[in-house]
Amino acid sequence: MQPKRNLLLCGLFLLALPLVFSFTRTRAVSSPKPPPPRMQVAILLDVSSSMDGLIDQAKAQLWNLVGILGRAECDRGAPQIEIALYEYGRSSNDAAKGYIRQIHGFTRELDSLSRSLFALNTNGGEEYCPQVIYTSVQDLAWDSDAKTYKALFIAGNESFRQGKLTWEQACAAARAKGIVVNTIYCGDKADGIKEFWNLSAECGAGSYSNINSNAQVEDIPTPYDSALYTLNDQFNVTMVGYGVRGRAAGSEVAAVDQMNYRHNKASAASRTSVKAQRGLYNNASWDLVDAYEADSNFHKTVDRGSLPDSLQHKTAAQLKDIIERKRGERDQVRGQIAELSRKRGEWLAEERKRRAADSAQEATLESEMEKVLKVQVQRNGFVIK
Repeated sequence: MQPKRNLLLCGLFLLALPLVFSFTRTRAVSSPKPPPPRMQVAILLDVSSSMDGLIDQAKAQLWNLVGILGRAECDRGAPQIEIALYEYGRSSNDAAKGYIRQIHGFTRELDSLSRSLFALNTNGGEEYCPQVIYTSVQDLAWDSDAKTYKALFIAGNESFRQGKLTWEQACAAARAKGIVVNTIYCGDKADGIKEFWNLSAECGAGSYSNINSNAQVEDIPTPYDSALYTLNDQFNVTMVGYGVRGRAAGSEVAAVDQMNYRHNKASAASRTSVKAQRGLYNNASWDLVDAYEADSNFHKTVDRGSLPDSLQHKTAAQLKDIIERKRGERDQVRGQIAELSRKRGEWLAEERKRRAADSAQEATLESEMEKVLKVQVQRNGFVIK
């Protein structure tokens, strides 16, 4: 009886093996992909009457700042960058809310952010720094993951202690969510300390620095700029809009290109470099190529009525071919932009060294944020090269 029983058990085991392997494969395939690491930065700008220079710096330096964040790496992969923007100190904003306005919650749609910066202007008002910190801490969708780098950068002048809300309350709210608060005083460093902007130890292990908000932003021409501008136009041609936003998005992208080019040509070159980085510049909400990269079945599920007229009657296979062709063109342009951007960066580094030997360089919003970011992100396991 024993041999027969053993044979029966062996037979049952062999029959069960395919089910075991199938279950194992199913579990392996269905395991959820871990979310990408994130970096969240909120920029709080004083727009009172004396801050025209600060706004000009923010307009010119946004793209280089995004590029700096884009160089961050960690063992969990390339981070997803999200930026929020607030203004404070505008007398036309709601007094009950502390003359504060959220311009953008956390977003990855950088064209919209850049356009909003160009729409900013100054208008005298009360500068309630603690209130704008507290409001942004409470209202923004901050990630709860302790590994996410979460930071506020508030720039302005006048006393930091204006308004009914105290800085202690604002800082306590930021610390509770693991948000670092960095203050940037527009003026002399000693004056900033007298005006209570030096809150680094008390406000989430942040930093205090000062800048000359009226300093002219560097606009150093390089031998690579013209080629980058041409490649930027070639990149734009690879975009295929869909949906309500997609109908106007192509012209909007070109409009933001021109805003940056007219304001600061170095900014336009930095913008081109950022646009070529898949992890930084993403328009999946209206661009077919980005949407397809996010979901390889998007060409099957997209509402045909939301497509351009020339694509509405294409089969799924035909639409996929068109998207793949545009994707290939974009990847080729991306590679060319990356190589030219690398050469441009090396050229600029040498040119800045030469200029620094001749005269001292004034601190700007970009230079101070870069210094702070390179140090602080290491606490969350990132390295900015």
